[in-house]
Amino acid sequence: MRWLLILLLFFARPVAACDLALALVVDVSGSVDAREYRIQMDGLAAALRDPVVSEALVRARAEVMLVQWTGASRQRLTLPWTTIDSFEAADRFADAVADDRRIWRNYSTAVGEALAFAAGHFDDVSCGRRIIDVSGDGPNNEGVEPRLIHPDLKARGITVNAIAIEESESDLTAYFYENVITGAGAFVVTAAGFEDYPPQIRRKLLREVARQSAQTPAPAPRLRKVRQ
Repeated sequence: MRWLLILLLFFARPVAACDLALALVVDVSGSVDAREYRIQMDGLAAALRDPVVSEALVRARAEVMLVQWTGASRQRLTLPWTTIDSFEAADRFADAVADDRRIWRNYSTAVGEALAFAAGHFDDVSCGRRIIDVSGDGPNNEGVEPRLIHPDLKARGITVNAIAIEESESDLTAYFYENVITGAGAFVVTAAGFEDYPPQIRRKLLREVARQSAQTPAPAPRLRKVRQ
């Protein structure tokens, strides 16, 4: 029995480690109407289904979660950490994003509180890279200032990237650069408005997840039909 156990352990296929934990943190504050919310969620789901994005997530054996956020006391984990270890898992998560119902409608913009909330959930995963991908259409106007969260984010090894939706705030990109993003290589992508969000969130995800690793085995090739 002992020799059988040793043989099983010797020939067992190693489990690929998680290379990326990605928190998708979506603005649902009062400045985002129902149509704009739908543009965000459908655009995010489409970006996750992109063949290059989904392959990179599978290759990284990524853990991905979704947070809706608005005012100081209103953040909710609506899709918990999900392991993306196959194209089917990537598609299921994208479908869940598209189907995610809005929690709040009429509250303020607490960017710092959203970052703090998301950061606390990284204790539940063990991955090489830790990234918060936060969207927003306005500066922080309630709760703790985002910059005050940066020391804790640094201590946890979390990078924050942002997509600035400049629907009504033309200098929002500069605000996010100065106050929201943090970490090595952190960046901001600008969407000229909500209609511009889908292509920009795809560009942002490509930049975040498409880093190839020599240690990460490639998934089995599969021809994928891109959804229209």
